[in-house]
Amino acid sequence: MSCLLKNCTAGELHAALGPVGVSLRLARRLQAAALRQEVIPERLPEVSGALLARIRGELRLPRLELIERRVSIRDGFAKYLFRGEGAGMFEAVRIPLLHRAGKEKTVVCVSSQVGCALGCRFCATGRLGFGRNLATWEMVDQVIRIAADSPHPVRGVVFMGMGEPLLNYDAVVRAARILSEPCGLAIAAKAITISTAGIVPGIRRFTADRLPFKLVVSLASADKAKRRTMMPVEDVHPLPELMAAVREYHAVSGRRVTLAWTMISGFNTQEEDAAQLAGLVKDLPVTLDLIDVQDATGRFAPPAAAELAAFRDALRLHLRQPVARRYSGGADIHAACGMLAGA
Repeated sequence: MSCLLKNCTAGELHAALGPVGVSLRLARRLQAAALRQEVIPERLPEVSGALLARIRGELRLPRLELIERRVSIRDGFAKYLFRGEGAGMFEAVRIPLLHRAGKEKTVVCVSSQVGCALGCRFCATGRLGFGRNLATWEMVDQVIRIAADSPHPVRGVVFMGMGEPLLNYDAVVRAARILSEPCGLAIAAKAITISTAGIVPGIRRFTADRLPFKLVVSLASADKAKRRTMMPVEDVHPLPELMAAVREYHAVSGRRVTLAWTMISGFNTQEEDAAQLAGLVKDLPVTLDLIDVQDATGRFAPPAAAELAAFRDALRLHLRQPVARRYSGGADIHAACGMLAGA
């Protein structure tokens, strides 16, 4: 088998099928047919039947199995449980963006692994442990499956589902390239986000590759000891090393860095936390994304209104950089950030 469709870019498809007579133009047409229509063409203008038959013998078009689909009655978020060709199941989420009438769109939250090895205490996926890396096509097909089920077009993808994307770097980046190719799903590269809990070698590779996609780094605390209690990755890639990599990324890309802050009541929402964060990112342009923790076990809770307001005031006083409150929907169906568990 020369090539698995949905698993390679058009350029890689051309390289694989060039020996049987496939031009780059034809590779792009095959890519578009596979991703947009989910077919391997039987007939194409200006392409001989014999060549197409030979091409079809070299290709396979895989498809995820949908196990379950659940839709939130609160906010319209939808969660999909899939099975691929390897062990274990994984989930993806359809995020509706309905804030502008006539401009409704969908963002897909994609999983990159079955389970996760990082063990963040506030994350259901982390409590599963690591199962396996997903193949590129298994990530691409999450978007295709959800796009086919969505009432609105998919205009963005976030690699924020199950798993640590930068521990599956090659497959994740290839999936992002396929999704953004004009002959693929043509999702703008700037609308594709790759998130990390702080895998420093992956961040440095992301920087060196000068990728056009958005990078988000999950922080949770600017205090090394506190962060370690929630995110064991701190033992492997401590904050000084992490922030050095983040600063290198900004220096090379020129982009403002997005930091994700999962808000946990009584843990990281005090004025001291805001002051520590300001000290950590001094002179580094950042945007801070505030996300409520969602924990089905009940061990961790998001801040109440007064605690949140005080924390926002402290950030305005100390950080003095853009802060965004990110809505994490679908909690009633365990589709919110940190709740995906593959079941």
